[in-house]
Parts: sequence; C-alpha cells; structure tokens
Amino acid sequence: MDTPDTRPTDPGWITTPVTAGLLRGALDLERTAHGVLPHRLPARARAQCDDPQLAMVESQPSGVRLALRTRATAVELETLPTKRLYTGAPPRPDGVYELLVDGEHAGRGSVAGGNTIVIDMSTWTTEYRAGTPGTIRFTGLPDRDKDVEIWLPHNETTELVALRTDAPVAPVPDRGRRVWLHHGSSISHGSEAAGPTSIWPALAASRGDVELINLGFGGSALLDPFTARAIRDTPADLISVKIGINLVNLDLMRLRAFGPAVHGFLDTIRDGHPDVPLLVVSPILCPIHEDTPGPGAPDLDGLATGRIRFLATGDPAERAAGKLTLGVIRDELARIVARRSAEDPALHYLDGRELYGPDDYAELPLPDELHPDAAAHRRMGERFADAAFGAGGPFA
Repeated sequence: MDTPDTRPTDPGWITTPVTAGLLRGALDLERTAHGVLPHRLPARARAQCDDPQLAMVESQPSGVRLALRTRATAVELETLPTKRLYTGAPPRPDGVYELLVDGEHAGRGSVAGGNTIVIDMSTWTTEYRAGTPGTIRFTGLPDRDKDVEIWLPHNETTELVALRTDAPVAPVPDRGRRVWLHHGSSISHGSEAAGPTSIWPALAASRGDVELINLGFGGSALLDPFTARAIRDTPADLISVKIGINLVNLDLMRLRAFGPAVHGFLDTIRDGHPDVPLLVVSPILCPIHEDTPGPGAPDLDGLATGRIRFLATGDPAERAAGKLTLGVIRDELARIVARRSAEDPALHYLDGRELYGPDDYAELPLPDELHPDAAAHRRMGERFADAAFGAGGPFA
C-alpha cells in the first residue's frame, strides 16, 4: 500500500457516487461537468466575494477527506486536479493524496495532469489551461471491515470524478469524537507541509483525537463577515481563529478598524456558539512583518533566479498612523480577549510565538520568509496539541 496502483480498472468494481455523507471537512459540494467539487465555504459566502484568490484557496480541499466504511481491498479515485504554475519559478510538485486505514497511514500518491492556472506574480495576472482527469489507485488493503480515509491534496483544487472499489462502501459512522473548527491563513491552510495529514492543524487534530474542519485560507484570513457566519452556522465543539498575518501583508486595514472588526467577528461566532471553547491565536513569528507594516510583495529579483521569497514594503514609522504590524496585532488581540473573557470564560488566547518563535526561526527558518516548512508544521502541530488539548488547555 506504499504507492498507488495505476493499472486499468477491473470492470467488476463498484462505482459509488461521491456525496456529502462520504466527505468530512467540506461545508459544501458543488456539482460540476466532471463530478463534484468540495468547497470549504458555503455557496452563500462565496457569492459575497469576487476575489479570485479566495475562490482558488477555499476550493483547495485542505483537511477534506473521503471517509468510508468498507471491506474493499482496493480503492480507486478519479479526479480532475487544478495545479498552479508561477511564471519564472520552478514547477510545483503534484498534490499529495494520503490513505489512512483505521487511522494509520497506509499509502500516498499523486494524480498527474489536470487543469493548470499560470500565475504571473509580477502582475498578478492568470492564464487558465484546461486538462483531463487522472486516477489514483490503492491496493492491498486488509480484507476486513475497516475505516478508510483518503485525504485530498491540501493545496490543489480537486474535482471528484468517480470513486471505485472492489466492495461496497458506506459512510464512516459517528464515533462520538468532538469536532474542531479552525480558521486561519495560508499557514493554517498548509503552506509547505509535506502532505494533507502533515499540515499543522491535521497533526494537532490527530493528537487531540478530534474531527477537523479546516478553514485555513491562503491569503484570505481577513475577518470577512461571511467567514464568521460560516463558522457560526457550522456545528462544532471547539473553535479556534488565527488572526493577523494576512491583514498585515495585504495592508487591509488600520488599527482603528481592526479592533471593532475582531469584536464583530467574535460576536458573530458567539451568535451560533455561545458556550463553545473559543481560542484566539495571534500570528506566529514572521520577522519581515514583526515591526514593519505591509503590504508584502514577492521579491522579483529572487524570482528571476527561481526562488520565491517575500518582502515587507511598508515603513515602520507608519505604525504611528495606525498601520498594522504583527507586534501591534498581538498586543491588540491580547487586550481584546482579556476584556471579553471577563464575561466569556470560554474565550481564550494563545500567543502564536508559542507555536513558532525566535528560537524556531533560528533552527527552522521560513524558506520564503513567510511560510513554515514541513518540519516547522510538525512542530507547530505538536505544540498546539499540547497547549490546546493538553491538561489545563482550553480544549482539554
């Protein structure tokens, strides 16, 4: 089961329609010309924002997985991926699918081909190139009733064309595990993690024995009201929101707007989850934006040599006029949570530098000055699990 089997499908296999009941971690399922497309925001939320960045990242199925109860010894998934290619940069590796059997890692692989979006980071223009579906096949699964999960690529939009197996499948029954809903930026989305089960929220969820709904959206953790309403309306036992980096690197708002926006975001969540443990997490260390406002920008000189790297283009003196930095945001978030928690004992705060701080940057520097690498994701997942799910933590 270490690698996918790509031999032709046995005509006697069973084809099962992919429905919402077979998926976990998605808030909506759109029918397409090829099959179905999982979304991590509901249709009403998507209709309230025309930002192509948000459209791209919310359709990338970070944390979304097929969850099947079956005796099948072979499982085949036909998909139509959409891959990203950045002009001037080396090609990105294909997205990774990971197979879990009764919670244990049992295989991984990729689907070649598919659609391609070509992104020019100097102008932020895009070109779309249509492609064809491909198939990943896992064989050699144990011949017994078991839970089978296929985690979809966290960073690659994935239309599900067909699910084929050599035995019937049913949804995994409710095991009574708590549901943890997390919202954050590209770092929560998965950035440079090794695979979908290695993004830090997935690692933390595994250690905390909870079901993950990951609303980490690359470049799009912006205190949007429609995201707050999606969190409000989604059943969850535990909620965390990681706020800050995108507000700085998009230079989206000033301090005057930030505080009320945070209050409004939390108020909306509390409208649907008045007593659920709610953890506010401030940004991890990011040296380029600790004391320097945004906007952030790609280093075009570095891109010319094939390296993607980000810079902060603001002026530290602009903090006096209300421009946001990570330091400013941490101070304000700590103040807001301290004030609100006097009347909301289920509200908690975690300084993101406890997940990744100066010592970690010295040992595991951010490869592009913005996103943690695979080793840092593992460290963050372990530390979040200890802080949140461990003894005395808000999710214990």
